[in-house]
Amino acid sequence: MAQILALVEARLRSALGEPDARAAVTFLGTDRIEVLRFTEGDLVRYATLGMSAHPMTDPTAVVADPLRGPRAELVLTVRAGLAPTDKVLRPLAVLGAAPQVEGLVVTSGASLDVGEPLWDGAPFTSVLVAEPGGLVEDLELDEPMEPVHFLPLLPMTANEAAWKRVHGAAALQERWLSHGTDLRDPLRGAVPLD
Repeated sequence: MAQILALVEARLRSALGEPDARAAVTFLGTDRIEVLRFTEGDLVRYATLGMSAHPMTDPTAVVADPLRGPRAELVLTVRAGLAPTDKVLRPLAVLGAAPQVEGLVVTSGASLDVGEPLWDGAPFTSVLVAEPGGLVEDLELDEPMEPVHFLPLLPMTANEAAWKRVHGAAALQERWLSHGTDLRDPLRGAVPLD
């Protein structure tokens, strides 16, 4: 586990630079989840570290395979200095612990909800999990382990999350694109959904 996390942190550093802050959260019965902060120009990126230590397992499986199964870390990017976004550290750690706590398998297209604003005054309580492979390349591990995917998170307003449940992730992403929505703006409003 420690070896995997060292490789994951090295991949994050090679893609995003040196972290300028880190925080750790441990939930009862789970391994520690860290959140690293990387600042580059007017962008701040938060990445989990610890979620990929174990493969995500289908909650209906009788026995969890200690090697096989998808592995992931979460990455959130927002514009710096517009909102107190460092408050997102705990919600991100909660999301990073969800596979261990809830038996959740996090994949692209999924919605994750923390039940409270991602940071003080945020219009978002949930995120859409986007496709991996853009900002941080997948990390290949020795067989039979699956690669670690670095999944971008896109904050959603409550109305966007409800609309996504009906129309799907691809339709919401298309709506954001067609309206030129700045998904990195921590103060943005909901995209028009009518």
